[in-house]
Order: sequence, then structure tokens, then C-alpha cells
Amino acid sequence: MKTYVIGDLQGCAHEAGLLLDRIRSDAGPESRILFVGDLINRGPDSLGALRNMKALSEASGGRVDALLGNHDLHLLAVAVGAQKTSRSDTLDAILAAPDRDALIGWLRRRPLAMFVDAHLLVHAGVPPQWTAAQTMALAAEVEAVLRSDGWTDFLGQMYGNEPDRWDEALTGIPRLRCIVNALTRMRLCWPDGRMDFAHKESDTGPEGSDLQPWFDLPDRRTADVTVVFGHWSALGLVLRPNLVGLDSGCVWGGKLTAVCLDDRTLLQVDCPEYREHSGKK
Repeated sequence: MKTYVIGDLQGCAHEAGLLLDRIRSDAGPESRILFVGDLINRGPDSLGALRNMKALSEASGGRVDALLGNHDLHLLAVAVGAQKTSRSDTLDAILAAPDRDALIGWLRRRPLAMFVDAHLLVHAGVPPQWTAAQTMALAAEVEAVLRSDGWTDFLGQMYGNEPDRWDEALTGIPRLRCIVNALTRMRLCWPDGRMDFAHKESDTGPEGSDLQPWFDLPDRRTADVTVVFGHWSALGLVLRPNLVGLDSGCVWGGKLTAVCLDDRTLLQVDCPEYREHSGKK
């Protein structure tokens, strides 16, 4: 059984169907298929994308699954009144759907990290201080809260840019917020591992700054595994020996990309420019 990982959908349900058909044609119907998060928002059919993913996941016995991305968490927060929608959101159909509660219930039980065949899957990034095992353990802390009766209270306190650097001494909401920000929002970091959330428009920081992609920080403790991530369409497709970036800008007129973890085979489908690229992804 081969394992494929697919980049950010962002509501591009039609393209997801085309890519899934190609995977089944090339590798058979029993392939394992994982998504790196941001199933919904900004694209034309967020409701269809979420419904299809839930149905596929439940029918597959766990072979099909998805991580939580920042847009998925945003939907959860909006659904419980912890956040307001923005002008760029395409969430109304989900929020008005008769199966809304079932969709939200499925989504909030998705993982924030996976470890599959020596590959660590996250939506955005991993702080340099974390090992793969630590990443899984910290992700599980947040997952436990999102699956608990206190999940709505947590969503009301989840947002904020502080703390911006991991410290094992963190406790409570600041600890959980730092974990969420790293796994679902991080792109650029300062040399000491502090996360920067201000610069989203490119794959580098401003000229002359010390900002650099999280995966290029020295002494990164996940350098011994292959990290697979999405979230960064300005970066585009990244293929290195120990790094795979899969956000190839589907909703912005790019491609929806799948990579086979077994042999690095790529499958892609072209996507219309559903949204004009603003840099704020």
C-alpha cells in the first residue's frame, strides 16, 4: 500500500476529486491518502471539500485522514462564536449546512501532526527545539483539548502572537497557543527560534533581516526525519532529501500536489485562479 500526501485544498473540491482519481488510477483504491490541512476556505466549494473528506475518512477505516490547518481552526472558532468571519472567508455554506454539527465534530477531532514511515507531517512548521517525538507529544496536548468538553473555551483563548518562542516551562493557554502557532501558522523565524507572523508575502524576510524559513534554522532537531508540510504558497513546491513542502497555490491559480512518500512520485492537477493572490495566505 502506497502513501500519498496532498497539499492545501482551501475549498477546491473539484480539483481534489481529480487528484484522488489520479492516485487511485496510478496506485489502486487501497492507497493511504493524507492531507496536510487547510481543507477549506477561500476556494469555491468549502462545504463540498469538507463533506467529501469526512465521508472518505469515515469510509476508509483511517486510510484517508487530514491534519488541522489554520483555516480549519478558524472555521471551528467561527462556528462557536470565538472569531468573526472575514471578507475573504468562504465558510457560509458550511455554517448554514444541515450537517454543520457533524462536520464540525469530525473536523475538531483531526490530528495536528502525524508520523508516518519516518515522515513527520505538520501543517506549517516545527520549532527547532522540538524532536519528532516531542512534536507528536505536544500536538497531542492540543488535540486532547479540542476533543474535550472544554474545546469551545479553548478556541476563545487560542488566538494571539505570544508567546512567540517555545519554552518547556510554558503552561496552560500560553503553552497550547504556542504549540498551535508553531504547527499551523509558522513560516519565518529569527535565529533564536522566535516565530515571526508579520511577513507572509514571500519565501524570505525583508532584505537585511535575520529572518529565515523555520526549516533552515541551524541545529533543527527534526533534521533526522523528513518533515512534510503545507501552508506556504509563496514558497511553492519544495523537495529536499529531508523536507517536502506541498502548498503549490491551488486556490491562487497554481496546482494541487500529491507526493508519494514511498518513491517521491509527484501527481499534480492545474487549478483556476479562484482568488487573486494577495500575499496574505
